[in-house]
Formats: sequence, structure tokens, C-alpha cells
Amino acid sequence: MVDRHFSSPDLAELYDHFSNWQSSPQDDFYLGLVMEARSVLDVGCGTGKIQRVARERGHTGRLVGLDPADAMLEVGRRDRDDVEWTLGDLVAGPYDDEASGPFEDEFDLVIMSGHAFQVFVTDEEVRANLAAVRRALTAGGRFVFETRNPAVRAWEAWSPERSRTVRGPDGRDATCVHRLREVDGELVTFTSDYSVDGWPEPVVSRSTLRFLDAARLNGFLEEAGFTVTAQYGYWDREPLTDASMEIITFARPA
Repeated sequence: MVDRHFSSPDLAELYDHFSNWQSSPQDDFYLGLVMEARSVLDVGCGTGKIQRVARERGHTGRLVGLDPADAMLEVGRRDRDDVEWTLGDLVAGPYDDEASGPFEDEFDLVIMSGHAFQVFVTDEEVRANLAAVRRALTAGGRFVFETRNPAVRAWEAWSPERSRTVRGPDGRDATCVHRLREVDGELVTFTSDYSVDGWPEPVVSRSTLRFLDAARLNGFLEEAGFTVTAQYGYWDREPLTDASMEIITFARPA
């Protein structure tokens, strides 16, 4: 089930206001990788800002944005029609073309940005999606993604004291407030309250993310037939340590 802040058209309209281009150093990091690849699958692409900017910067190859939330894809479609906006997921493939099935041997690069990998909350989901990534890659392709390092306990900062207000649609102020709800082992549940000037009340989205450490993550990758070629702790490619905010992983089919 897709979280409300991705599936609701009103909330999807807010996404690029809260996560505008270069609001995080991950944007330039992934853009550089995309520009070097001939065919790219962006899994959980959301509004597809990386693919959109890649096309604006002159990428001439195949760019596919895959997401199970059509509200997010619609934002991308309105901006550019020269990206393959695909409603679906890795395991099932495109939802509107059941005959095609999952992607197979099609992409030089598969990326998952914005901590999208953390939505796979069970072992079965992790295994199924890693198998699907491997199937989608060409023989020499690579998979690049990031997860938050659980040792840093980023969820402890998800509180109303760190609310964020931006200029939203039509120049109206939009505010997002995160509230930590539960920590159960590797699973962290939180809510996000969105308010926009003129709305009668906040709209609340509930999410659960999985925080895998590097050892567990690499075990799943090895089991799925990947070789980890590099791991970094931040977007400047600093070494991964226990204190690193991110676990940024480069992997290739073994």
C-alpha cells in the first residue's frame, strides 16, 4: 500500500516544494551517475526530478521513472513527456501492461534515491525486489542506492520541534511536521502532518521504514547475486563508518 503523502494528489503537489532540486547533495550525486549511463531505471522515482533534470542537461538515452503512486508520476508527466513515466513496481512490472511483466536485461543503471529502499519492510520484500533489480540490469550494469545508517538513530529527530515551512502551491505557506510513533527493532513508524494555508485541517500520512545496518544489507545483496563494489557514508564519498549518516551502496551482478 502506497503511503498517503505519495498517493494523494494534494500531497504529491507539495513534494517538489519540500524536496526541490539540490535541496540535498544526493541530487547531484545521482545526476552524475545517470548522465554516464545509456539506460536508467529510477525505482520509486516520485516526481522524477533526477530524470527530468538529466533530460534537461542533455541525456539522450532511455530514462524510465517507475513508481506505484500515479499522483507523483503525474507531476513529472506535466513537466516532461520525454521520460518513460511508468506506474508499477519492480516485482510486478508496469501495472497497465500486465503482458510485459517485470523488466529484464534492460538497464545499465538502476537507482533508488530518497531512501526509497527502506520501504521494503520484510525479508520477503527485500529479497523479491533485489531479485527484480538484478533481473532488470544488463550483465555489466550497476545498482546504486542509499539507506539511513541505523547507528545514527535519525528517527530521534522526527519531532514537531523540527517542523518545516516552505512556499507551496500558489505561493501559500506549506508546513510539514513529523512525529515518531514507534520503534520496533529495525522498523520505525512515524506520521507526517501537512498543512497549507487555506486547508481546513492538516492531512496526515503514516509511514513505516526499515533500517538495515551494512552487514545485514550486504548479506541480502550477496544472497541476491550482487557484489558490493563500494560503500560510502555520505554524498562526498567519504568512507562508511559507524557514525556515517548514510549507507550509500554500489553493487553489480556477480
